Amino acid sequence: MSVVVVTGCSSGFGLEIALAFGRRRDLVYATMRDISRGGGLQERAQAEGLVIEVVALDVTKDGSVTSTIKGIESRHGAIDVIVNNAGIAHIGAIETVDLSKAREVFETNYWGTIRMIQAALPEMRAKGSGVIVNVASIAGRISPPPCSSWYAASKHAVCVLSEALAIELEGTGVRVVSIEPGFYRTEIGNKASNATSPPGYYSSDEAWIADFYAKGAGEGGDPSEVASAIVKAVADPRTPLHVVLPPSIDALILAGQAGSFEQTHAARMASFEDLAGPRPTH
Repeated sequence: MSVVVVTGCSSGFGLEIALAFGRRRDLVYATMRDISRGGGLQERAQAEGLVIEVVALDVTKDGSVTSTIKGIESRHGAIDVIVNNAGIAHIGAIETVDLSKAREVFETNYWGTIRMIQAALPEMRAKGSGVIVNVASIAGRISPPPCSSWYAASKHAVCVLSEALAIELEGTGVRVVSIEPGFYRTEIGNKASNATSPPGYYSSDEAWIADFYAKGAGEGGDPSEVASAIVKAVADPRTPLHVVLPPSIDALILAGQAGSFEQTHAARMASFEDLAGPRPTH
């Protein structure tokens, strides 16, 4: 039985991850910024007879992260598994996006991950065991479509952070796994559909990419697949650092790395247009 802390559990991946660990009879702390949104998780846990504790935690606030992690440690000692899943997305062109929105993406996706690591890692390292799972994205491994740089850049930063952390923790007994999903049926695609730039030159691209994300999420895989992969990765020390889901999109990553940006740009744009239709002209 492990002590597991998962962030961003009100819906999507986080909800399914909490349930998946609960089915293993782990001690699961399912965290979210607003616990009033935890009803769906609690209902499903109750229906399956699972014991999952819903806890308020805002990964963008130092005090919230520290007090929550220390409170859990005071009850159980070192946490065994941290799943940094909380994430948001905003659409907007680099020239015109509201910078407060861009910062919000990084505060949640990147700095939120670091806050969780800094709070929980000292006790994990002292114990000599544990797993840190960072939920990144395929968007962090390939060149992004237009008007989606904030999300892609934050997830790329998480991928690089995971690599650096794995190197720093060599020999400590603490493992790092970067889970990098493609499209799955979560709410993040719908939430990303609100463009954050004012009307103007980029409006058509923003509408196009919002449709791309909405369609991708609507037609994507079952988020429980990602939860199952995370549970498997935690259980198997042979798991590689980078885990791309579904495995079939490894080909997309390899194609993107096979040549220069100029050589691969057209193929990437064609893959985006396969889902969202032709990119609008200005």
